[in-house]
Amino acid sequence: MTDLAGPRDGADPPAAAARRRRGKRRQGTVVGTILSHALMLSIAAIFMLPFYWMVISAFKANNEIFTATITWFPDPIRWENVPALFNRPDFPFLRQFGNSVFYAGMVTIGTVLSCSIAAYAFACLRWKGRDLVFGLTIATLLIPAIVLFLPTYIVFARVGLVGTYWPLIAPAFLGDAFFIFMLRQFFLGIPRELIDAARLDGASEFRIFWQIVLPQAQTALVVVALFTIVYTWHEFFGPLIYLIDRNDFPLSLGLYAFRTQRAVEWSMTMMGSFFTALPLVVLFLFTRRLFHEGLATSSLK
Repeated sequence: MTDLAGPRDGADPPAAAARRRRGKRRQGTVVGTILSHALMLSIAAIFMLPFYWMVISAFKANNEIFTATITWFPDPIRWENVPALFNRPDFPFLRQFGNSVFYAGMVTIGTVLSCSIAAYAFACLRWKGRDLVFGLTIATLLIPAIVLFLPTYIVFARVGLVGTYWPLIAPAFLGDAFFIFMLRQFFLGIPRELIDAARLDGASEFRIFWQIVLPQAQTALVVVALFTIVYTWHEFFGPLIYLIDRNDFPLSLGLYAFRTQRAVEWSMTMMGSFFTALPLVVLFLFTRRLFHEGLATSSLK
């Protein structure tokens, strides 16, 4: 006979038990989310601490930076340190900033242009020995850069280009194996039908490359450009070897030269470091969406 009196005493209805289990899972998810965010915020704070110390030190006097009692905020804020940095004759900051913009811009243009052309040839064209040449290109990643430095320097010295930006910019127009590989992998994901249809319509290879392939690869090109800008902006060894005149130095080298001569002027050094890092921070904030999309898409390809 069917029991119509409902569940016996002490027995939980199945629906109520399921609700309790879901509630416990939600509580566990919330606690896990809070703990993970707290951990990430703690790690972010640790990484941001040196940058914060650089910023506050830039607006202090020299005798306020290294004190027995740490001050986490400048009091008073010395805004006069900003024009003092720009008006120093021994540190032509604005000129060296322009040199860095020129240097990073030209290297980025050369890298993006040369690597995209090479990647298009490896991914979208069929020619004899293509895979062999591509393998040799990737094999160049195994060669340490220091091994090529001396012969490269001798070549530029014999043609009289040492002391100019040509030895720093010209190699960028010859391609980079890593970026060629990355762009090739992205180009392989572009639908082949688009390229074949353009060829049937009589489009030249340059037109296919410029109007079909490159617009499809904007995010990957942004990633290549950002990586190149960051690397070039901070590059120290190349400008140290090839440049002679202080007025031709980029900020990476000019800041070091100022630091070696004015070792006790920490506030000016920190101010110069702050304005050297600021353009990259602003650039990333404006391009972070494309940068993240390009990294995710390139890794999937």
